[in-house]
Amino acid sequence: MSSNRPYLLRAIYEWIVDNGLTPYLMVDAQQAGVQVPASAIKDGRVVLNVAPRAVAQLELGNREVAFMARFGGVGQSVRVPIAAVLAIYAHETGQGMGLPPDEGEVAPPLDDPERPDASPEPPKRGGHLRIIK
Repeated sequence: MSSNRPYLLRAIYEWIVDNGLTPYLMVDAQQAGVQVPASAIKDGRVVLNVAPRAVAQLELGNREVAFMARFGGVGQSVRVPIAAVLAIYAHETGQGMGLPPDEGEVAPPLDDPERPDASPEPPKRGGHLRIIK
């Protein structure tokens, strides 16, 4: 059976945009295949604004998220494997979803002290995620 992660990602993205809010992705920037500007990475993670007005050529595919965006005024290509997406949420409300790992995919907890990017403090922006059932 195929992964449900890309389907959940697309559904929550559409729900956020349909409600006039700004969709943000929280990404584990240390996973293989993540292509984002190094300057955007903080504590091993990157938060990306994927609103239609902020990106061009957005593709929410079954294997990766890809788009063009400006970082520091310079257009750059961004590629993120679906497995590296930790969460999608609305910037204004914090409502969204943390994406569960696929079966067989082992993801360490975000607050695991053994992870080099673990932080005892919650993120300053976008840390108000709610699980939607």
